[in-house]
Amino acid sequence: MKRRTRRSVPASLTAGVLLAGCVLAAVAAIQRLTGHQPWLDYRAVATAVHDARWTDLVPALVSAAVALLGLVLLWAALLPGKRRILPLTGDPDSGADTVGYRSALRAAAAGVDGVERARLSTGPRKVKVRVKTARTRTDGLADAVRTAVESRLDHIAPARRPAVSVRVRATREGS
Repeated sequence: MKRRTRRSVPASLTAGVLLAGCVLAAVAAIQRLTGHQPWLDYRAVATAVHDARWTDLVPALVSAAVALLGLVLLWAALLPGKRRILPLTGDPDSGADTVGYRSALRAAAAGVDGVERARLSTGPRKVKVRVKTARTRTDGLADAVRTAVESRLDHIAPARRPAVSVRVRATREGS
């Protein structure tokens, strides 16, 4: 189970552009059917497009913008989204929310005696923990944090066990 985020931004952009085009066409068609002067004059647009040459600057810029927008939307559709559910060992349908997973590991690191603040970044293969301490001597603190995070990882039991790296920084130098 590897649920991924939805593509809401590219889908919303595409839907918005298509909706704007449909609304413009519908309004122009209704105005023409009711005998009013349409906002969008088809003849003027057709004449402007017909008179434009590919060597002119405006058609080249519009074409480049449309091609770029298409490539960006294609890129956004093909790249996988961020994983929202972390697969766990055992049942293939079991999983943990990645936000809760990160919070649990951060709490384990912050719960170690002497840690003032813990920051954590997770990846599929590595968990990086950065801790700050007010201690002047940081001997053994990295090992204690690593042990606490690995113990929490044993409890959570992700399907792929990441390596844990810890970096300790003292907030105050020598007192």
